[in-house]
Amino acid sequence: MFTGIIEEIGEITAISPSGDGWRLTVRAPKAATDAVHGESIAVSGVCLTVVASDADSFDADVMKQTLDVAALGDAAVGTRVNIEKAMPVGARLGGHIVQGHVDGVGTVVEVRPGAQWSVLRIALPADLAPLVVDKGSISVDGTSLTVSAVSDPSAADPWFEISLIPETLVATTLGTRTVGDRVNLETDILARHVERLLAFRTAPEGGSR
Repeated sequence: MFTGIIEEIGEITAISPSGDGWRLTVRAPKAATDAVHGESIAVSGVCLTVVASDADSFDADVMKQTLDVAALGDAAVGTRVNIEKAMPVGARLGGHIVQGHVDGVGTVVEVRPGAQWSVLRIALPADLAPLVVDKGSISVDGTSLTVSAVSDPSAADPWFEISLIPETLVATTLGTRTVGDRVNLETDILARHVERLLAFRTAPEGGSR
């Protein structure tokens, strides 16, 4: 379990084949310094399991399914990634509940820089659009953010916007995102549960459960 509060920006330093997936080496000194085998670390919003570590880097395996559904599949040596270690029991929940289970990939379609703030408009898959609400929470590349605008439900190409404060622009990779970049999206777990409950409530009588 994570909170979406990024602890450091790491860098992928090696990628090697591992079955039909990858083994990544990520340089992230804060996370690696006390990382242990088997613990979870979110890499740009993707929950990965540490399989080896040293003083400033850790290794993690990424299975093919994750590469297929997450923007992490676009990564290369030198790619900068957002890093967050799992939340300890009893810690403050500074962001929102983030599982590290990517729902889909969005695409940056507009960047509006300001004197201090920057606004990103992100296109998202149509099936995720109902789960994103104005002033609600969303995880973008593992960063807990508040949605500042959404497209109309009738829009053929749904989108949402996030407003990035100076701290977010500096402390995460979102400050360097440009039009065309793909980002990992994780919608609010509460919204996903409500959608599932409503699906059962509206299912035809006698339908499969």
